[in-house]
Amino acid sequence: MKKLARRLLFDTSANYEHERSILTKLKQQCGGQFTSKMEVMVTDMTVARDHQTKFEEFVAAHPELNPGIDLAVTVLTTGFWPSYKTFDINLPAEMVKCVEVFKEFYQTRTKHRKLTWIYSLGTCNINAKFDAKPIELIVTTYQAALLLLFNGSDRLSYSEIVTQLNLSDDDVVRLLHSLSCAKYKILNKEPANRSIAPNDVFEFNSKFTDRMRRIKIPLPPVDEKKKVVEDVDKDRRYAIDASIVRIMKSRKVMGHQQLVAECVEQLSRMFKPDFKAIKKRIEDLITRDYLERDKDNANMYKYLA
Repeated sequence: MKKLARRLLFDTSANYEHERSILTKLKQQCGGQFTSKMEVMVTDMTVARDHQTKFEEFVAAHPELNPGIDLAVTVLTTGFWPSYKTFDINLPAEMVKCVEVFKEFYQTRTKHRKLTWIYSLGTCNINAKFDAKPIELIVTTYQAALLLLFNGSDRLSYSEIVTQLNLSDDDVVRLLHSLSCAKYKILNKEPANRSIAPNDVFEFNSKFTDRMRRIKIPLPPVDEKKKVVEDVDKDRRYAIDASIVRIMKSRKVMGHQQLVAECVEQLSRMFKPDFKAIKKRIEDLITRDYLERDKDNANMYKYLA
């Protein structure tokens, strides 16, 4: 599901109809429950195109609200996409205005939905004016927020940047490293070494140049392997719980071995569940009053409506 999300959000998908056709085949093989979230994801992207057109019309009709920046927003339905971290970053005034204008537009479309902004998924194209020539920088929203701080200050210390952005030290170190220590040194750093320290001072590198007029500045990825494993385990726990409850709801009373066997059979299309994991989920469902053990036979379970 995460790979589909990346294709949809970062425009690497050929087209949405192709994604729909693949989901139709998956639905036939694995059932509607397996593909329901992914179908909503594709629908969200189709709706987003319509939203964008309507937003541009809204701004054209209200020129006094125009933030002066081209803005594209994709609204995702909560609960159907992979979970993404949200941070209360202090956005620069230019970005705040964009957010406020879109909020005003969105309220004309619906009165009952709340927007939660996931800036970690955003990208920005910034026109940076260097001495030699202007260069378009393709950066993340966080990188852009940091760079825009230098519109109002020639030099900023590490602590000033942390305070102004309101991000964690780990996040600020990643951002500063990508902009001052990597291939494209958009910022000059004192002292001029390849590590970021709390006493460092930064300034905009007006002497920077490149043969290209448009460059993408990558942000070093966080080590997500552990998080991916945790997310997979969490999804599998939910799937096992749902399978056990479905089986017990229809059977009402069932023996341990039979319940485990049916659960394995139901889930085998998605993954091969571990017997110990199923036993653990049964115990958890008992503590949450979905099931109870038979008083006379500990290997028999009863469904609690």
